[in-house]
Amino acid sequence: MKKYFLPVAVATAAILTAAAARPDKSDPVVMNINGKDIPSSEFKYLYEKNNLQQIQPQSIDDYVDMFVVYKLKVADAEAAGIDTTETFLKEYNGYCADLSRPYMRDSLVEERLVEEAYGRMATSRLVSHIMLPVGTTYAENEANRQRLDSIRQAIIDGADFGEMAMRFSSDRSAMKNKGSMGYINANSYPYPFEKAAYDTPVGQISEVIDDAPYGFHIIKVVDEKPNPGTVTARHILKLTQGLSEEEKAVKKAQIDSIYTLLKAGADFGDLAHRESDDKGSAIRGGELGEFGTGRMVPQFEQVAFALKSGEISEPFTTTFGYHIVQTMSHNGIPSLEKVRPQIMMIMARDSRSSMPEKSRLAQYRSQYGIAFDEAALSNLRTELTSNSALENLKNSTLAVALLPNRKITAGEIARDIPENVREATKDPYGTFKEAADRVLDEATKAYALERLSAENVDFRNITNEYRDGILLFEISNRNVWGRSTSDPVALEKFFEAHRDNYKWDSPRFKGYVVLATSDSVASAARGYLASNNIENDSLVSRLRENFGRDVKLERVLAAKGENKIIDEIAFDGPKADAVGKWTSWFPYRERLISAPEEAADVRGTVTTDYQQQLEADWVKSLRSKYKVKLNKKELKKLSNGK
Repeated sequence: MKKYFLPVAVATAAILTAAAARPDKSDPVVMNINGKDIPSSEFKYLYEKNNLQQIQPQSIDDYVDMFVVYKLKVADAEAAGIDTTETFLKEYNGYCADLSRPYMRDSLVEERLVEEAYGRMATSRLVSHIMLPVGTTYAENEANRQRLDSIRQAIIDGADFGEMAMRFSSDRSAMKNKGSMGYINANSYPYPFEKAAYDTPVGQISEVIDDAPYGFHIIKVVDEKPNPGTVTARHILKLTQGLSEEEKAVKKAQIDSIYTLLKAGADFGDLAHRESDDKGSAIRGGELGEFGTGRMVPQFEQVAFALKSGEISEPFTTTFGYHIVQTMSHNGIPSLEKVRPQIMMIMARDSRSSMPEKSRLAQYRSQYGIAFDEAALSNLRTELTSNSALENLKNSTLAVALLPNRKITAGEIARDIPENVREATKDPYGTFKEAADRVLDEATKAYALERLSAENVDFRNITNEYRDGILLFEISNRNVWGRSTSDPVALEKFFEAHRDNYKWDSPRFKGYVVLATSDSVASAARGYLASNNIENDSLVSRLRENFGRDVKLERVLAAKGENKIIDEIAFDGPKADAVGKWTSWFPYRERLISAPEEAADVRGTVTTDYQQQLEADWVKSLRSKYKVKLNKKELKKLSNGK
């Protein structure tokens, strides 16, 4: 779907860059590079960071020139349009998003939610519920919500909750349990449901809960009791599901025999490993780990929690079969710090994950006067009665929300809705409102980031440094590093022009060494090469074609003492030891040279020198290409520590 407005990701980069160019007036300008002011705070931040990385700190006077060159390169990157490329924007925006995350979340709200979840772990609540399904349109949802509210009122007026659950609940289990869910624990259900279950006083009925996508609920809180925490236990099971009465009797005899052995002192883990029909736990000696209430079937849970630590139960039955349980320990409610990671993980998967951000966005909306035009939304609710009405909205200029720096139109929101969603929706206004909330949230984030970059010096300096670092790397690679490795002709030309700079104190062996798995293979390879004039580029493939993996070719440039095989071949050294499977070798197209013949002979050194030359030429061109204005008065103040 074609977009008609600036994407938020792109807008963010543009905003941060623009904000960086508009520092606070109380932050004096120390220099101007290619028309861009550099505030004192940015210069000082980078100067101090640079000094932390130096063994010998630089003075500000010494640092100024290095900083100017750095900014000239950034200016060159901007002139080349690198700061507008998709690759740059993706990396930069990702970094800014990560760095700004603490500013976009209300940590107090997050901590309150964690403490709330932990506090609820202290009790278990006996609850019943009635559920109605989610509709396919806004109107259907409203009808179901109102219907459930009427059911709630009827119960308050005297109707029996269980009977109403059997008659109206879309939860099929209500026909058997009359809506009862038993005792529930915190952190086990969707947050809206759990919140209502724990916030509603015992004996009362909650308001209607919108727990999409599961449905609409009302909850009756029947009882509350202390949560015993968790136990660590192990068990031995004899399955009886699907067995005849005679087969069940055999299983009963088996579990009784096992219990007799345990009373006589047999090892529980050994018996569980050998005898338990629960193969998943049997391999661990019957260990079930740590669990709380609501995790096991009621009969099993009741026995496990009733036993003392170390105590073994008599055989008892559940829907699975016959069990013997040993409770290893009662653990109580774990500390907040122990369960914090688990709570955070649960919160990350439900509606609480967005609450700290929504709280912060609400604060930003209030702070900056960002809001929907409720009258405009009300008119749209009346107009959006069909898919075609939503489709026709794409070109609307009606302002539905206002920010300090722009307005959001109905057309912008309609265009943000994917075409397939616009066509398939049965709830045009609901779809529009969902998109409107999303667009306003993103616009609020973007504006908050703009203000953050303009008002928070630390944030601005860090993001500027990262931005300039990306640009500096890419432009340096284009002008120096990449050129020195991608243009062998230019590198060779540089070598020829500076040949006298590259000398050796001793000669080098230059050529090939052919390694073979035996003397006979080496002799055959030597003969083959002598009788065939093969181009250097084809040597490896031709040798592999004729001798397979019994021969290896290596190109070598080495002085005496650098390679034992070369010492033997070229410098009258002792016989070299075999290298793996290579036991024989001989030189090919070899010669001794007293000085480098080409750039490849001194590639590392000549490449470094060539890069230094490219760097010097580039910096010289930058100084003539872009204007630099220094505010010596402000720089002097920094130098004097003012």
